[in-house]
Amino acid sequence: MTDSNAIPVERVGGGRQGAYVIHLPKIDQRAELTWFERDGVRHANRTYVPDAMRGKGVAGRLVDALIADAREQGFRIVPECSYVAAAFERHPEWDDLRA
Repeated sequence: MTDSNAIPVERVGGGRQGAYVIHLPKIDQRAELTWFERDGVRHANRTYVPDAMRGKGVAGRLVDALIADAREQGFRIVPECSYVAAAFERHPEWDDLRA
């Protein structure tokens, strides 16, 4: 199986909606964290990782990309999906990014 840390996170979409995507070539599937924007705030509404890649840090890499972009671009996040909400609970240092 491919090392998930070696596969880049792609940012797709933009404007009012988009996703953070990791293409998983060995299983020809993709993991993704989707978001939409309302009133200048990004709502992280879905995180999906194929069964074959669960527990390997793939979803965490997607959330890390979202957090890095929020810090760099200055937006705040509503963690609507359960995975992103749990990540925010594990990382109180992200509280300033929660909308």
